[in-house]
Amino acid sequence: MTDLKQRLIARIEDQGPLPFDEYQAMCLYDAEEGFFSAAADVRSSYGGDFVTSPEVTAHFGAAIGRYVKGESIRAGTRSQVVEVGAGSGSLTDAMRSEVTGADFYAVESSEVARRQLRELLGSDRVVESIDELPAAQHRITVANELVDNIPVALVIRADEGWVEQRVGWSGNEFGFVHEIPRPDVEEWVERHTPSVPIGSQVEVQLGAQTWLRELIGLSPAGTAVIIDYGGTTEELETRRTTGTLRTYRGHHLGPHPFLDPGKSDITVDVDFSALLDEAAGLGAEAELLRQDDFLSSLGLRDVVSGLRRTELALAREGDVMGQMRVRSERVDVETVLHPRGLGDFRVLIVRW
Repeated sequence: MTDLKQRLIARIEDQGPLPFDEYQAMCLYDAEEGFFSAAADVRSSYGGDFVTSPEVTAHFGAAIGRYVKGESIRAGTRSQVVEVGAGSGSLTDAMRSEVTGADFYAVESSEVARRQLRELLGSDRVVESIDELPAAQHRITVANELVDNIPVALVIRADEGWVEQRVGWSGNEFGFVHEIPRPDVEEWVERHTPSVPIGSQVEVQLGAQTWLRELIGLSPAGTAVIIDYGGTTEELETRRTTGTLRTYRGHHLGPHPFLDPGKSDITVDVDFSALLDEAAGLGAEAELLRQDDFLSSLGLRDVVSGLRRTELALAREGDVMGQMRVRSERVDVETVLHPRGLGDFRVLIVRW
């Protein structure tokens, strides 16, 4: 096995500076040493590098399951339910508690996570990519904190216009090299980014739009529930003076993405306006919600109220341990609803 850093250097020396999306794809998904694909442990866990809403509380997944159940009933047929980027399986497991009469599948790039998911769903229900899924007349796809990891190109607004940031090698370190943008990169940034100040960095999210287009094209009818951090183009404008590219490692912000390739998560804020435009161009219906509003519509604030009543009843009975257990459960549910935290995530619903 060749060291990932050395292979990146060799590729740059052979082909010239790499577009950042190619560099990011190798760092995250390289089969031998990618952050996700070659991980020794499931990344989305308390023992891994980050936790997502399904790991915080099973009530999150149960709420999503209630939505999936409603969509399946609306379709009037047996639906195929797919979680893409299923990770630990905590979301799929919780959804299944609410949904009957549907076939569950998981898509996951990490082999260690796929092994865990096979124990949950069976070996024939876990695949590595969406194009390996069996055909379905109606598919409900759930993707929680997936799109932020789809590789992006990077551009900077300079005095003379847009320049693309590629990854070069100086002989002792990686560094950005400014080049003329690829045509599709320049077209995206001109279409989806408003006027930003000179020096602003924009993450060009062509890959996310391609993923959504492929997802819609794989089934004649379906619903996609896409949950992630980010916002509309207008909401992201103030963040683009320095850009939203960052890394995570061990539950904390990580080092620069050029340090220790393959050892950190590389992520950006999702531009949901671009995904809304893509869905509209494909003739699909789409709406964008806040996570706290979406979960509230599925009864999660009622769950909080019920837990609070139980907590008070246990306190009156003098059951301190029971009271503490229920309080912890309530706080976890409130965490995924917090308006300045996970509740501020966005939920994109796409139907076709």
